[in-house]
Amino acid sequence: MPPKTADPLPEPLLTEEQIARRVRELAGEISRDYGDSGELVCLGVLKGSVVFLVDLVRHLSLPVALDFLQTSSYGSSSSPSEVRIRKDVDLPLRGRDVLLVEDIVDTGHTLDTLLAILRLRQPRSLRLCALLDKPARREVEVPIDYLGFSIEDRFVVGYGLDYDERWRNLPYVGVVATR
Repeated sequence: MPPKTADPLPEPLLTEEQIARRVRELAGEISRDYGDSGELVCLGVLKGSVVFLVDLVRHLSLPVALDFLQTSSYGSSSSPSEVRIRKDVDLPLRGRDVLLVEDIVDTGHTLDTLLAILRLRQPRSLRLCALLDKPARREVEVPIDYLGFSIEDRFVVGYGLDYDERWRNLPYVGVVATR
């Protein structure tokens, strides 16, 4: 449900400090898992993952290549959407370790499609790192290898997440009042 037209700041759900601590922990886990493999290709899903991705890679202790992809979904609210690639990856992925970085896992449809497309490019490994997970909204199960936080089904913005391109710049994840 969209937020009210009034503009109060979203109520904090996850503070800047909580997010920073968890991002450092995730980076430690990822660095340990990939430490001996050489370079890791981190793929950010535009636009929501950018803030999370930047903070995450700054804490990784291994060489990292960055790239981005962007999707859009088309379809009705009563049926699963068709996922289209608006911006594709530029780097070759064959034989490389790839970490897909996403802001939030919701129904799972988009990520299920993205993971399937990326597997066709034959990476050595492919894992998913998500800042947020809303398991109550899941329609398609996707493996989340590295998870920041599991949250209730609430409309959230901040730390890269937006509503109509607003509130991405908040340093925290907040809940937007809905009608």
